[in-house]
Amino acid sequence: MLKLGDTYQTEFSISQEEVTKFAEVCGDKNPVHLDADYAAQTPFKVPIVHGMFSASIISKVMGMEFPGEGTIYLGQSLDFKRPVYVDKTYEVKCEIIEITEGKSIAKISTKIHETERGKIVVDGVATVKNVEKLP
Repeated sequence: MLKLGDTYQTEFSISQEEVTKFAEVCGDKNPVHLDADYAAQTPFKVPIVHGMFSASIISKVMGMEFPGEGTIYLGQSLDFKRPVYVDKTYEVKCEIIEITEGKSIAKISTKIHETERGKIVVDGVATVKNVEKLP
């Protein structure tokens, strides 16, 4: 059983090919994500990853790794602090900050950091249920 204060972290990166596939699936074809010439004219200077794509990495962690299989998302707050760039390494850090015992519900701090500089790019809190792994 997981308990208050338990943590999990994992690294990831996202390729431009994955961004293009995400744009096709979700329909957000904003050129700031797909067109290097367009992005060069923005404050970012290069294409950036969709905010929701970066947040979907948190969903993968919740459903497959921590708490893991059987987890049901009940909610997620998200603050996008900085852009996420393709082919850079990031780290998802999660910590159980609250448990509703008897209901198998937890609030989990979800942060994505730049691995290189350690700055937070996405900050939030997930509310999840997992009857097999939470008290």
